Amino acid sequence: MLVQPYNLMAHGFLLFLLFSYIISTNIHACKQTERSSLLSFASTLSSPSLNWTSLDCCHWKGITCDQDGWVTRLLLPSEGFKGGISPSSLRNLTHLTHLNLSHNSLYDSLETQFFLFFNRLEILDLSYNRLFGELPLSPPSSSIRTIDLSSNHFFGAIPSSFFQQASNLTSFNVSNNTFTGHVPSSICLHYSPSLRLLDFSSNVFSGNLTPGLGKCSQLQVFRAGHNNLSGLFPEDIYNATKLEEIALPLNSLHGAISDKIANLTNLAILDLSFNHFGGKLPLNLGKLSKLKFVTFDFNNLEGALPPSLMNCTNLVELHFRKQQLGRRYHHA
Repeated sequence: MLVQPYNLMAHGFLLFLLFSYIISTNIHACKQTERSSLLSFASTLSSPSLNWTSLDCCHWKGITCDQDGWVTRLLLPSEGFKGGISPSSLRNLTHLTHLNLSHNSLYDSLETQFFLFFNRLEILDLSYNRLFGELPLSPPSSSIRTIDLSSNHFFGAIPSSFFQQASNLTSFNVSNNTFTGHVPSSICLHYSPSLRLLDFSSNVFSGNLTPGLGKCSQLQVFRAGHNNLSGLFPEDIYNATKLEEIALPLNSLHGAISDKIANLTNLAILDLSFNHFGGKLPLNLGKLSKLKFVTFDFNNLEGALPPSLMNCTNLVELHFRKQQLGRRYHHA
C-alpha cells in the first residue's frame, strides 16, 4: 500500500530537480541584445580570436554576468587587440560596472556621450593603448570610482566640470598623454572629496597649481611631474595629511618650501627635482619619520642640510645634486 505514494513522491522530487536545473541554467543566460553588442565590438578588432561562439555570452572569456544575465564586467587586458574601439557598439551593455581593455593597441577617440552609455560604470581602465582625442563631454556618473586613461594620446584641457557628478571617485590617472591647460586641482574642493590617487604626470599642463588640493582629505598620491607647471608650491597641500607621495619633478615651480611640510607625517616619497625651489630647507623636515626617498636635484636651495634629517631612520635615498647647499648628503 506504500509503494504508490512513494513513487509519487519520487516522481515529484525528480520534477523538482529538473525544474531547479532549468531555472539555474537560465538564470545566468545573457541577453541577446548584449550578445549581439559584444559580437559587434569583437568584429571591429584585428586581433587574436576571442572564440566567442557559444550561445551564452556569460560564459565567454572576459565576460561576467549578474544573476539576471546582465553583463557587468568586460575584462580583456593584454590580449594583443589591435584596431579601432567603438564604444557605441557596447552601448547596450547598460549594466556594465567594470571595463578593462588596458595594455592593448586600440585606437580611436571616446565618443562625447561615452559616460552616458555606461552610467553604472565603477572601474574604467583603458591605459596603455593608442586612444586619442579630448575627454568626453558627458561627465562620468556618481558610480565611477577609478578612471585610468594613462599612456595614450589624449589631448585638450580637463575642465573641473568633468568631475561634477563623480562624488565617489578615488583614483584618477591620466599620466603620459598630451593634456594641456591647468591641472584641475579643485576637484576635491567641489566634486570628489574621496580621491586617493591623482596622477597628471608627463603631460603638457601649465600655469600655477591653484588651491584646492588641501580639501583632498583622503589623498595619498599626487603626481604632476614632467609638465610645464610654474608658480609657487600650493600652501594648502600641507592640509592633505594622508599624503604618502608627492612627485612634481621637471617643472618650473619656485619659492621656498614651507615648514608646514612637517604636517605631512605620512609622507614617504618626495620628489621636487628639476625645479626652481630656493631658500633653506625647513629645520623640522626630520619630523617626517616615514620618509624613504627624497629628491631635490637641480634646484636653487641654499644653506646646510637640517640636522633633524638624522631622525629619518627609514630614509633610503636623499639626493641634492647641483644645489647651493653647504654640503652634499647621501644616506643609504
